[in-house]
Amino acid sequence: MTQQESPKPSGWAIAFVLVRAVTYASLFIGFLLVFLPARVLAWSGIVRPTNIGVVQVTGAVVGASGALLALWCIGTFIVIGRGTPAPFDPPRRLVVVGPYRFVRNPMYIGAALTLAGAALFYESWALLWYCASFALITHVFVVVYEEPALRAAFGDAYVRYCKSVHRWRPS
Repeated sequence: MTQQESPKPSGWAIAFVLVRAVTYASLFIGFLLVFLPARVLAWSGIVRPTNIGVVQVTGAVVGASGALLALWCIGTFIVIGRGTPAPFDPPRRLVVVGPYRFVRNPMYIGAALTLAGAALFYESWALLWYCASFALITHVFVVVYEEPALRAAFGDAYVRYCKSVHRWRPS
């Protein structure tokens, strides 16, 4: 159905995938979703809001929702795909379940929602610009590198998946 049948991995194999995925995800999240946005906020002179209002609560909810979506994707990559979110260490099996049955790139959507939520929380146009830049660069990366690589790795199964599930909007 979603992947070709293969032997069940050992506990050590699953642990190794988990360690790799957590390491790569931490580096990705730490750099693109924490370090760089913090630099953008510092550069633009934005500090933590003194009062928490509706905008901040909305931003926190949007950001937390994005983070939960991204974590769901990482977990799905580990358990189903037997791989990591890193382009240089991708899942070994095509992942078309979990959040991937609704949209082909939910992890990037989760990351963008996290950034958008932070932009709302801090009421920062600079951070919103960073979020828009992230979304544009991600789109180019997906179209130019990721989709051709997945097509080469998974062949007809990926082509069928692309026909039934949209890149960025729910099918």
